[in-house]
Amino acid sequence: QSQLVESGGGLVHPGGSLRLSCAASGFSFSNYAIGWFRQAPGKEREGVSCISAGGRTTNYADSVKGRFTISRDNAKNTVYLQMNSLKFEDTAFYFCARRAICDSSLDGRRYDSWGQGTQVTVSS
Repeated sequence: QSQLVESGGGLVHPGGSLRLSCAASGFSFSNYAIGWFRQAPGKEREGVSCISAGGRTTNYADSVKGRFTISRDNAKNTVYLQMNSLKFEDTAFYFCARRAICDSSLDGRRYDSWGQGTQVTVSS
């Protein structure tokens, strides 16, 4: 059974950093792109970033470019999202999901095997 489990969320001050992890099991992790998404209360889900199966292709939402970095370790079946210079507007529930490819659309409808999510709160 394909499973993705997010971790690493928490409470951080504006300007701070967090690193989220997305651990995979039950499928051939190195054959899939992984995407990160987020949803804030009262807002639609937003694509944040994705990384291709081999890690050579990455895409980012304009709102996080230059602040967030996605990476993966296929030996550990894990994708990371390093989030720096966090802003109040980054507060959301963060999810990871898989897809065959990573493209700039960051369209969550094309992803499956969603994790349970992890909460990120940026507050002073």
